[in-house]
Amino acid sequence: MPPAARPEILSLDMSDLRHALREGWSDFLAQPTYGAFFATVYFAGGWLLFLAFTLKGQVWWTLPAAAGFPILGPFVACGFYEISRRREGGVPLVLSEILGAVFRQKDRQIPSMAAVIVVFFLFWNFLSHMIFALFLGKSTMTNVSSSMGVFLTPEGLAMLAFGTAVGAVFATLLYALTVVSLPMLLDDREVDFVTAMLTSLALVRENPVIMLGWGAFIASLLFVGMLPGFLGLFIVLPVLGHASWHLYRRAVAWA
Repeated sequence: MPPAARPEILSLDMSDLRHALREGWSDFLAQPTYGAFFATVYFAGGWLLFLAFTLKGQVWWTLPAAAGFPILGPFVACGFYEISRRREGGVPLVLSEILGAVFRQKDRQIPSMAAVIVVFFLFWNFLSHMIFALFLGKSTMTNVSSSMGVFLTPEGLAMLAFGTAVGAVFATLLYALTVVSLPMLLDDREVDFVTAMLTSLALVRENPVIMLGWGAFIASLLFVGMLPGFLGLFIVLPVLGHASWHLYRRAVAWA
């Protein structure tokens, strides 16, 4: 379709979140195989990340990396958005066509949006190293994984508090920029990634309580899903991915 103007931002309430979750759960139950297929990418990536740090003897860096790892979730979510979009429009679900539709996004705005997400992820990992060095650089230890007591010192507790606060700011900003921008870019309308991010940011600004509550809910489910060896992500990711598409449909209105 031809380039579209910026859509109208709608007011949201709890009924919209319930609708999104209900529809997301319905999409997951209707097509659990597709959900498992795309969730496998995230599951494998989580374990590869953990094993990479374990083999290098740097188990400590698993914590900040795991905190930033959900930032990469929108890459996988494109598959969920496409499934929900096709079910919504009554289009048959064929894996090759779904993968093709996602792959064709390389010629649209998704790569630019992906670059923004990657920069956030890399900068967060760099900053976590800097925070660690700032607070614990002079501490005596041979291996962080065998010197856990250092985190109970005043410096260790200050590092954890400061790192958590900085991480929360990063996560909130990225969430505000991507909560509806990615499904918007996967829509039929041609929208540039800057407009999509500004629309997403405006949505959070206009509905702060609802949208920040939704973000906290997503973070909580992702955390729970990662606890049992990332296995919970096989359910959490598809449901949240599908729900995000339906929330986008309720959050904006095109002229």
